[in-house]
Amino acid sequence: MNVNPLLQIKALGQSIWLDYIQRNMLKNGEIARMIEEDGLAGITSNPAIFEKAINEHHDYDEAITSLTHRGMPPKEIYEALALEDVAQTADLFRPLYDKSNGRDGFVSLEVSPHVAYDTQQTINEAERLWAALNRPNVLIKVPATQAGLPAITHLLAAGININVTILFSLERYQQVVDAFLAGLDTRVAQHKPVDHITSVASFFLSRIDVLVDKRLDELVQITGDKSVSGLRGKAAIACARLAYQYYQQWIKDNRWQSLSSHGARTQQLLWASTGTKDPAYSDTKYIEPLIARDTINTMPLETLNAYRDHGQPAVRIEQELDETRSLLEKLHQIGIDLEAVGEQLEAEGVQKFAVPFDKLLERIKQW
Repeated sequence: MNVNPLLQIKALGQSIWLDYIQRNMLKNGEIARMIEEDGLAGITSNPAIFEKAINEHHDYDEAITSLTHRGMPPKEIYEALALEDVAQTADLFRPLYDKSNGRDGFVSLEVSPHVAYDTQQTINEAERLWAALNRPNVLIKVPATQAGLPAITHLLAAGININVTILFSLERYQQVVDAFLAGLDTRVAQHKPVDHITSVASFFLSRIDVLVDKRLDELVQITGDKSVSGLRGKAAIACARLAYQYYQQWIKDNRWQSLSSHGARTQQLLWASTGTKDPAYSDTKYIEPLIARDTINTMPLETLNAYRDHGQPAVRIEQELDETRSLLEKLHQIGIDLEAVGEQLEAEGVQKFAVPFDKLLERIKQW
């Protein structure tokens, strides 16, 4: 009998989350089956996911019609639908959360993309969503923008679970870790407990390769040097591997050890945007190299199904580190600055969530 590769990943210490949510999957038992058979340990959502679920399926038609007839504004309708789905999902995962002592069994809900550049609005919205859901196994998603960083610190200090999202670069990841540690430091200084607080840092991958590959292709066209094509499809995994190296570093620091002595949990790295965008690449490209204990991989449904079918799990994340550093140096030498890439992708990422969010509100308005 073949062993499910997703269960093998779980045995290697990595948690698998689904990067999708849809009401019918909760009602028809599909999510419950995936928890049982695939070891599914959590779910992430975002405005683009909800837009797709609501626009492409009829699961929400009756609820939207009812709320519209009550005169509820579109944004409130969206929020009511999202809160209901997230609450039901959190309740479904609650036994796993309890069994794992709060390490697995989470579902994430994102603040509006329109507050990504406003610290106080981010704080206000995150606090409101957290209170509305009132469940310990919920994570509120906050973008890793400059405005988001102090919001992350404030919210963690207030005891709110945070999923840091739209994260694309090593430098910004280091700032996210500092924001996380500062939030817990504040709680400890206030003699408040930290042993129940959960945070993850969602490092987005495939979009890095999409942008870097485009620039490499442009360089070939401009210079005629086809050798740079050999660097295609490698930047994202390289960034992830170095982020994991930094994770291994900061959890050994005295600052973290002090927080750990108070029962604090590490902020786990979560690999996001793991669906392969380029059909020339393997459909498990962002899964195979990044399996590691105490990390998370959130997969679109298509990627999860592909990995169940033909995944080959093994711990490879610390392989080829010399080649990884050499790759980043080569990219730098030809004028590709990965920190600048990260800044561009961050701005685009906020926009990629704002557009479907607004599209969804307009669709509800026309209901």
